[in-house]
Amino acid sequence: MGRCPECGAWNSFTEVVAMPRVGPGAVAVEMASLEGEEEPRLPLGMGELDRVLGGGLVVGSVVLIGGDPGVGKSTLLLQAAASVAARGLPALYVSGEESARQVKMRAQRLGVAGRGLFILAETQLEAALAQAEAVRPSLVVVDSIQTIYSQEVPQAPGSVIQVRHCTLELMRWAKVHGIPVIIVGHVTKEGEIAGPKLVEHVVDVVLYMEGERYSSYRLLRGVKNRFGSVAEVGVLEMRDEGLVEVENPSALFLSGRAPDGVGSAVVATMEGTRPLLVEIQALTSPSFAPVPRRTGNGVDPGRLIVVTAVLSRRLGFPLGKQDIIVSAVGGLKVTEPAADLAMALAIASSYRDRPLPGDLVVMAEVGLSGELRYVPHLERRLAEAQRLGFTKAIVPKSSIRRGMPQAIEVLPAATLREAISWALAKA
Repeated sequence: MGRCPECGAWNSFTEVVAMPRVGPGAVAVEMASLEGEEEPRLPLGMGELDRVLGGGLVVGSVVLIGGDPGVGKSTLLLQAAASVAARGLPALYVSGEESARQVKMRAQRLGVAGRGLFILAETQLEAALAQAEAVRPSLVVVDSIQTIYSQEVPQAPGSVIQVRHCTLELMRWAKVHGIPVIIVGHVTKEGEIAGPKLVEHVVDVVLYMEGERYSSYRLLRGVKNRFGSVAEVGVLEMRDEGLVEVENPSALFLSGRAPDGVGSAVVATMEGTRPLLVEIQALTSPSFAPVPRRTGNGVDPGRLIVVTAVLSRRLGFPLGKQDIIVSAVGGLKVTEPAADLAMALAIASSYRDRPLPGDLVVMAEVGLSGELRYVPHLERRLAEAQRLGFTKAIVPKSSIRRGMPQAIEVLPAATLREAISWALAKA
C-alpha cells in the first residue's frame, strides 16, 4: 500500500513476515548407542522390481520412478499396488492423470481385481494426504508428481516450485507416518526426470524404466538407492496382461539367433551385477555418399566410431567407403566398453562375409592402439555363457588370473588382430 489511510504518509508500510514458533528440535545421539538393525521392508510381489529396490520398499521411504511416455510406469505401479493389496495390506493409488473409471479399465485389462486397492483421482496435495491418513494404507502411489499441486504455493501444477514443494511434503508425510510412497516423474526429451534436480536428491530411491518404443522388453535400472545397491537391473516384458518378469533374459535375447549368421557376435555384458548375453549384429555395405554412415542401434555411437577407426587404421580394413550399421538385438541398450570386441568381430565378419563360430562368446574393450583391455567380473560372464551352451570365449589376456576357474575354453588375446585372426580362422 503506497499511502497510509490513517495518517496520510506515503511509503510508510513495511512488510513483516511472522516467523513460526520453533519447537524443540532433534536430540543428538551417539552412534555407538544406536542399534544397527536393518530397516523392515515391504516386498512388492514382483521379483524384478524387488531386486532393483534391494529386497522391497523400506518403511517410510520415497521412491521416484521415471521413464519415457508409454514405457509402462503406470502399469508397473498399478500391478505392484494390486500385489500388495492382495496380501491383505491396503494400498492407495493417487491418479492425477486418469479418472477412477479409467484406472479401473486398465486394471481389468491387467486382470487386477482391486480388493484392498483404493483409487483416488485427485490433484490437490492436501486432499490426497487427508485421504491417505483416512485409509491408512501400507503403500501410496502418486501418478504423477507433475500433476499434483499444493494450495500453499501460488503456481501452476508442474512448475518447478510446485514439484519441489509437493515432493518435500510427500517426503515429510512418509517419514512421519512410516508409509512408503512411490512417485512417478515425467522425463524431458533428454531422458532426465523433469523438474528441479532437488527432487532426485531428496528422495531415497531413483529408478529409471527404459525400453525401445517398438520392443516389448523393459529394463528397470537403479540410479540412486539409500538402502541398497544401484548395480541391480530388472528385466521385464510387456504383454497383454501387463508387465511380466523375465527369469532368463540372456536366453530371451538370444532366441531366434542363427548360429552361422554372418555379421553376428555374442557379447557377455554386465547389467548391474547380472551377466547378460546379447547378440550384436553388423552390416557393411558400399556407400555412394560423400561421407559413409555409421549407425548404431542400442550401442554407443561413440564406441562404434572408435572401433571402426581402429579396424581401419590398425588392421587395414578399407572401411572408408562402407556404410556400417551395428545393432543390439532385442531392444537392449549396450553401452559397456566390453562390447567393443563384439562390434569389431561383427563388422569384420560382415565385411569378409564369413560367419563366426556359433558357440563363441566374446568380451573386451578395444584400445586405440588395437589392444584388448581388461574387463571385470570375468568369472560371472563365463559361467553365464557356459550355462547357455557356449563352449569358447575370447577374453583379454590381462583379465586372466592364476587359479581362476575357467568354465569354458578360453582364448586370451592381447590384440584385436589376434582375436579376429582366431575367430575367422575357426569359422
